[in-house]
Order: sequence, then C-alpha cells, then structure tokens
Amino acid sequence: MLEFLKQPWPWYLAGPIIGLTVPLLLLIGNKAFGISSSLRHVCAMCLPTKLPFLSYNWRDHSWNMVFALGVILGGVLTQYVFKNPADIAISEATKTTLGELGNFSYSEMIPLNIFSWENLFTLQGFMFMVVGGFCVGFGTRYAGGCTSGHSIFGISTFQLPSLIATICFMLGGIISAWFIVPFLLSL
Repeated sequence: MLEFLKQPWPWYLAGPIIGLTVPLLLLIGNKAFGISSSLRHVCAMCLPTKLPFLSYNWRDHSWNMVFALGVILGGVLTQYVFKNPADIAISEATKTTLGELGNFSYSEMIPLNIFSWENLFTLQGFMFMVVGGFCVGFGTRYAGGCTSGHSIFGISTFQLPSLIATICFMLGGIISAWFIVPFLLSL
C-alpha cells in the first residue's frame, strides 16, 4: 500500500477524488471548497483588531482551519513519508527548457537559483518571491477566492464569476510563463 501512495496518481484517479470533495462538502454541511479564506480566519483569530474585514465569528469556520491544517500535514507527510525517490518523468524538451532556468531540481520541480533563501535578497528573488507573493495574495482577495475555490468549486456549481475568474487565472499564467518570467530571468 505504501508503494502505491508513493507513485504519482493518474489523472483519472486523482481528478475524480478531488472533484468528489465538492458534493461531499455540500452534503456534509453546505460548505464551500477553497483554501484562501483560511488566511482571513487565522488573522481574525490571532489579531485583536476592530477592522470590519476581520470582525466576524471565525469559530463558525473552524472546519476550514482543520482542512487547511490537513493540507499542510499532507504536504509534510508527502515530503517525508510518501516521497517518490525517482525524478518526475518529464520529456527531454521540457528538461532542456527547465535547464535554461539554471540550477533546476527535478526531484523538487523548482529552479533553485530563483527559489532559495540566498536569492531572496537579490532583485530577482525579491521580484519572484515577495512581489509575486503579494500579487497572488492581492489577486486572490480581489477575485473573491483562489484557483481551487473558483475552478473546482465555483465552476462545478455553475457560477459564472468563477468561470470568468478561472479564464483570467489561465490567461495570467500564460502571460506570466511566456513574457514576465523570461523577462525577470534576464535580470
């Protein structure tokens, strides 16, 4: 069983499992799937403030905090218990393209010369990690949710704003991958 969990799951198995969480959450307690609101709940829980955005009963959303904790715990377990020791199988053309980014870790699927503590204090690292992180956080709040909330939950419940948000997420990703990232890598 442990070997099965260490292998990458095919899309036809992982996709339906993710997709079935939507009706399961709706049936269990009329809950919406998404993770970005967890940060708001943490802030409301930890920051004693009178800001209207954080003045609500966060205890009503404690299930969301358990879900977020489960996501973190799942990531830790995957990294240390269920990690597949083999490199991720990708095409040679993709390896060539990723190799152009510099010191690329195929086991972690990240360019180490960009995403490292040493690079954080360079202009390139600051742009990728700090400015990029701010843009993702701002965009998530501005769109009223994250990619998982809109793309998995919103579209499956036929919400037009979620379809529009998902299209914008995809366009933003394409523009970033083809134009913004190459420019920042040239810095």
